[in-house]
Amino acid sequence: MSMASLFGLYIPVDIEISFSNEEKRKHLEIKAEKDKMVKYPVFLDGETVNGKVNIILKDGRKLEHNGIKVEFVGCIELFQDTGKPHEFLALSQELAAPGELRQNSAFEFEFKNVEKQYECYNGINVKLRYFVRVTLARRMADAIREKDIWVNSYRIPEVVNNSIKMEVGIEDCLHIEFEYNKSKYHLKDVIVGKIYFLLVRIKIKTMELSIIRRETTGSAPNLCNETETVTKFEIMDGAPVRGETIPIRLFLGGFELTPTFRDVNKRYSTRYYLNLVLIDEENRRYFKQQEITLFRRKVDDGYSSDKQ
Repeated sequence: MSMASLFGLYIPVDIEISFSNEEKRKHLEIKAEKDKMVKYPVFLDGETVNGKVNIILKDGRKLEHNGIKVEFVGCIELFQDTGKPHEFLALSQELAAPGELRQNSAFEFEFKNVEKQYECYNGINVKLRYFVRVTLARRMADAIREKDIWVNSYRIPEVVNNSIKMEVGIEDCLHIEFEYNKSKYHLKDVIVGKIYFLLVRIKIKTMELSIIRRETTGSAPNLCNETETVTKFEIMDGAPVRGETIPIRLFLGGFELTPTFRDVNKRYSTRYYLNLVLIDEENRRYFKQQEITLFRRKVDDGYSSDKQ
């Protein structure tokens, strides 16, 4: 007899969860832990989540239990927080009252028109996930099985979309104006801009433009900030002269971007910035950072409409 059996921890049952029409449903491959790619079925906000639970008895033995339930859960896991994940959504249905299973059993479940207000997210210090959890309660050790889905959010920002105009200057040495065509971009958009050199009295060696992602988790005084560079490219090599204009054209579709997330359930934010860096011949760096808003469109993901 194994130690698990001796202490009643051996669970003589397998639990399988499947979603209705799962093989026909759109799937997304998402980078998980240790850069492993995992496929998830995609569900929309407001869409019904339904399927089947199969309970398979091992060794053909009957099984006493204290009830079987299925839950649909949305939760946020902060990696630096050792407590339980925060469940912002928890729906529950009873599949079976306490009793005895004498043979393999199947149960159907349905959570109708579930609001899924947030997008799934695998960040540096935080994860937001939705999943179905089946619990078969037992006297010693419960049998629990979870199966994740993926949810994308298509919340379009307000119509106002002003261009961005800013100046970088060092008194009597450098005066630059730069302009981007708008401040809000969808994930397949193109950032178009111009940089004007109005005064150049220092020797600029090169100029770079990068997209910065900044993830903020937790709350004061335990805020945690992580910054990563999504992409960086050189937009000028060599010294500019007064009156020169440098065009900018950056296609966003080729990068792993998410929408901008602001204060999701008061637990985390993910923001994006355009970072312009000038480097002079003495390797001094001058930079200006500007936040941009990113959003996801249904039409880019193969859906027919962006109407909410």
